[in-house]
Amino acid sequence: MPDYRRLYIPGGTFFFTVTLKNRTSDVLTANIESLRQSWRDVRARRPFETPAAVVLPDHTHFMMTLPEGDHDYSTRIRLIKAGFTKCLPETIKGEGRKGERNIWQQRFWEHAIRDEKDYEAHVNYIHHNPVKHGYVDDPDEWPFSTWHRFKRDYGKAWRPG
Repeated sequence: MPDYRRLYIPGGTFFFTVTLKNRTSDVLTANIESLRQSWRDVRARRPFETPAAVVLPDHTHFMMTLPEGDHDYSTRIRLIKAGFTKCLPETIKGEGRKGERNIWQQRFWEHAIRDEKDYEAHVNYIHHNPVKHGYVDDPDEWPFSTWHRFKRDYGKAWRPG
């Protein structure tokens, strides 16, 4: 196994991609309330902010800002994945590592946000992702995204992409 090293920055903001093992599955959107509940549960125990997020059928992209002095995004992602998996019907789950149960890819991809330009580029990428994948023609049409919150908070003039 490769010696994979992650960049941990206390209080940092990061972009993540977390993917299902089965890339043809719709488990995430079909069970969106379970994912949202897992997210809320983890955030209540280990606080973090979610500046932007999108959930697609087989993967999710999101940004996470950690509290000052805290660098442990890995545990938060592990707990979100495990909490979601526990809520799924047994017919969906398979054998696999604890908490993953053959639902999730073992690893996730992360990127440390460097500056405002990088932040804006990743927010745009997240909100435009359902369009990129052909699920909708406009981010307004995708219900599993923080786009609607951004549009409300930043006005109709701000558009992803």
